[in-house]
Amino acid sequence: MNERVSIKGFRDGVLIALDSGESWQTLVDDLAHRIEGQATFFAGARITLDVGSRPVTRHELSSIKAMLERRGLTLINVLTESKTTLDSAGALDIRGNLTYLPNNAHPSAPTEEMAIPSEEDGSSGVMIRKTLRGGRTVKSQGHVVIFGDVNPGAEIIAGGDVVVWGRVRGIVHAGADGDESAVVCALDMMPTQLRIAGFISVAPVDKRHKARPEMALIRARQIIVEAWK
Repeated sequence: MNERVSIKGFRDGVLIALDSGESWQTLVDDLAHRIEGQATFFAGARITLDVGSRPVTRHELSSIKAMLERRGLTLINVLTESKTTLDSAGALDIRGNLTYLPNNAHPSAPTEEMAIPSEEDGSSGVMIRKTLRGGRTVKSQGHVVIFGDVNPGAEIIAGGDVVVWGRVRGIVHAGADGDESAVVCALDMMPTQLRIAGFISVAPVDKRHKARPEMALIRARQIIVEAWK
């Protein structure tokens, strides 16, 4: 039986998935009743909200955040297929991750991006199976994997590592939360700007560059680039 609100425990706390076919207020009211009926299960929980393809406005997301906070719960992450929802989460200082469902789950759903739960630390990551064109920004609290190029004008901001199975010509920031162990790997690395934690490196304009797999990392308090083997 399909439920308007699906609830389950997982590593980071509680995952709540909302049916994209119902009105937002109906879902908020339904969830509030469910929480009040399972107070022990929810007590002090950290909530990850999966809203699927529904574009959620800042006002709508703020309403469910406030409802959760009134019941002692914290909304820490939003999983979404919508750029509108991602922007709403960012405006409210809520972590957001673009996601996709497998083709055989919902044939009409976008199939470019996927949230990847980490087995080690419970953080989320993003996998994107296309080239990032100029003007596009991808953000993740975890790792970012790109199967394609990162064009000039595109930007990646990751709390963890960045791996690009293609060319990097845009801006890449790994370890954005201060993780100096983060790395950036690419088949061809000539970024406009490269950052790892608080360290910054810019590729020389006149560098005669030969494409090869390379890895950037921090060593001796500076970013170095070496062969990626």
